[in-house]
Amino acid sequence: MITCVVRYVIDPKRIAAFEEFGRRWMELVQAHGGTHHGYFLPSEGASDEALALFSFASLAAYEEYRQLFGREPEFIEVDRIRDESGCVLRYERTFMRPLLPDGPGPVDGAPRTDG
Repeated sequence: MITCVVRYVIDPKRIAAFEEFGRRWMELVQAHGGTHHGYFLPSEGASDEALALFSFASLAAYEEYRQLFGREPEFIEVDRIRDESGCVLRYERTFMRPLLPDGPGPVDGAPRTDG
């Protein structure tokens, strides 16, 4: 499994547009083979940072999903929300592998130890 972590710098005055953008992306990820873990919006502290986390079974599965960007009308429509509203000022993507409470052990397949 691969998890994509997207860190956004958002315009706090356009949070409603960002929320709409986020809701629509959650639907697209779910509809195209991923699992969306949600968007995490400002509450306390910095008012211009948000995160999104979503997973695919593999990097290859994620790449299949990415092939739809800029081609499929529903993806173009959601990007239009971001672009026209100006709700996202900048973003960066990082890929991680999750270590989950009931998930697989270490990368080498050795049994997990509690600690």
